[in-house]
Amino acid sequence: MTDRISSVTRGGLVLDVYDEGPIDGDVVVLLHGFPERADCWRLVAPLLHEAGCRTLAMDQRGYSPRARPRRRRDYQMSELLGDARALAEAAGGRVHVVGHDWGAIPSWLLAIHHPELVASLTAVSVPHPQAFLASMVRSTQGLKSWYMLAFQVPFLPERLGRSRGGFLDRQLRAAGMTAEDVDRFRARIVDDGALTTALNWYRAMPFGDPRLSRGRVTVPTTMVWSDHDIALGRWGVEHTVRYVDAPYRFVELNGVSHWIPTQAPDALADAILDRVRSVGPGAA
Repeated sequence: MTDRISSVTRGGLVLDVYDEGPIDGDVVVLLHGFPERADCWRLVAPLLHEAGCRTLAMDQRGYSPRARPRRRRDYQMSELLGDARALAEAAGGRVHVVGHDWGAIPSWLLAIHHPELVASLTAVSVPHPQAFLASMVRSTQGLKSWYMLAFQVPFLPERLGRSRGGFLDRQLRAAGMTAEDVDRFRARIVDDGALTTALNWYRAMPFGDPRLSRGRVTVPTTMVWSDHDIALGRWGVEHTVRYVDAPYRFVELNGVSHWIPTQAPDALADAILDRVRSVGPGAA
């Protein structure tokens, strides 16, 4: 396709898309996590462009200003998958999908349920959904994920989040986020009115069909994880290979925190490009 994509509309919601790089390059879809927006890819995307790739970085539901429904159920996994599918279809399908943190979940689901749209998958930080669920009871992951339960409490996380230098800011710093990126979080999420709708990704977890997260991946896949990630442990990523029936690579980044796209952009870009090139030129 030769037209730039500035947004994707689905169910009355308008999701902003940042379409950059060579218009005729292999398409790489970039899906961000919590609590960031599409600009978390600002250091990775130019490296992909230099290699000839076109990137589509989307502000996902809850973050994009025209896509912030208030109900928790509007953020269940089927809706996240639907948004990712809509972007892949708008790009003509056979896209290379990259997702970090929460963005890895719709990426995994798209590869599981719509492999015809996915040329390759690079999951960053978050393992296959089934491996993650297993890790909650077979490792220390349940303890690492304490915040998921805390975020279910109404109003309190928002109150803590609105306090500059308060609890949420300190937790983000403890997780390895730089002071500059905490300031970006405050401007792009808190001050822009997206904190509650971003938290709704967690609050929607009790809704929806858990069977959606089951299934095997049949597209070439790379799992990227960093050993200083305090939110995601080793067990889930090491067992992800059990759920992939395709060429698979595990990339471990040493000395890097959870925020891989901004703290190890060169290594992440290399992993993405290795996976894209493994599929062959023009696959997207």
